[in-house]
Amino acid sequence: MKEHKKTVKGVAFYNNPKIRAIIYQILALAAIFLFTYYVLHNMFINIEKRGINTGFDFLGNEAGFGIISTLIPYTESDTYGRVFIIGILNTLLVSGIGIFFSTIIGLLVGIGRLSKNFMISKLCLVYVETFRNIPILLQILFWYNVVLAALPGPRQSMSYMDAFFLNNRGLYIPRPILESGFMSVIIAFLIAIAAVVYLAKWAKKKHDETGEEFPVFWTSLVILIASPVLVYFVSGSPATLEYAQLKGFNFVGGWTFTPELLALSFALSIYPATYIAEAVRAGIEAVPKGQKEAANSLGLKNHIILRKVVLPQALRVIIPPVINQYLNLMKNSSLATAIGYPELVTLFAGTALNQVGQAIEIILMTMAVYLTISILISIVMNFINAKIQIKER
Repeated sequence: MKEHKKTVKGVAFYNNPKIRAIIYQILALAAIFLFTYYVLHNMFINIEKRGINTGFDFLGNEAGFGIISTLIPYTESDTYGRVFIIGILNTLLVSGIGIFFSTIIGLLVGIGRLSKNFMISKLCLVYVETFRNIPILLQILFWYNVVLAALPGPRQSMSYMDAFFLNNRGLYIPRPILESGFMSVIIAFLIAIAAVVYLAKWAKKKHDETGEEFPVFWTSLVILIASPVLVYFVSGSPATLEYAQLKGFNFVGGWTFTPELLALSFALSIYPATYIAEAVRAGIEAVPKGQKEAANSLGLKNHIILRKVVLPQALRVIIPPVINQYLNLMKNSSLATAIGYPELVTLFAGTALNQVGQAIEIILMTMAVYLTISILISIVMNFINAKIQIKER
């Protein structure tokens, strides 16, 4: 061993594998840097020759156009910077809705694919094979131009309890108006979440020590609902509901979910759910059969086996492909431009770009937003994936 070390030290530096690897990496980085500098330098020279304005000063200029759906207040006199923020928020909204519902639908359909009930398994199979093989853009157009457009007008709206209304102009639901005392309800809810986390850890420790099961789910549900509701009534009901009302030819008040938002939410929930369902099915089938047989021999019920034995092991197989589906879902939200939903591409890389004309800055900002959101989703999901991995002893 000593002789080998001596021979390595005596070798010329360019024949040393470690040093050579470092040199190659430095040269590669230098080549990338020089290429990037050349492209950017050439681009700015051409921009200057054509007299095109550059910079981000346009973000402070007045936008001058309206937006049909916003999560924060907006008027036509607001700036392009506010338009940019509204586009990001609308993108996050529709992406969040899609991720939430596609996960639930995918989990249920994936489990249903393996059901011993013939009708359930075949219906799930038909769902997967139908919606997976239709392009998502066509599905968005189908929900928007066929299904939602066929709904009745505002005066003939479908209603439920005179509080929820659905028509061809959207879905209207009551909007809570919060008062100053509502902060106590929020604090009660946060305390309830902390209590649920502690309860889950206590129940797990008790199960490991004694083998006894504790109804964590139902107990947690009661805590999360009862605590804020109790504080709400004790503090004098510091919130009211604003109901939508028909005035003239349309509804006013309440929360409005536009047809564009509904169509995009339907498509971004149903289409990715087919791939998530297949990932769930593959994950469950990857669990060794002996695990299920051992659980059966202990007399555990099927739903306990699924929740306690199968799914925790299946998640190791399920999560990696699901991460890709979440990323694709978020990026597919840009297809909203086909139906005019005001997300980032429609508002900023569409309307704002047409008015301002500074394509480089706007496109780079839009790309940076999608890149940032994608990286954040990957970080969160990879963290979860690392936490559930079985650690070898």
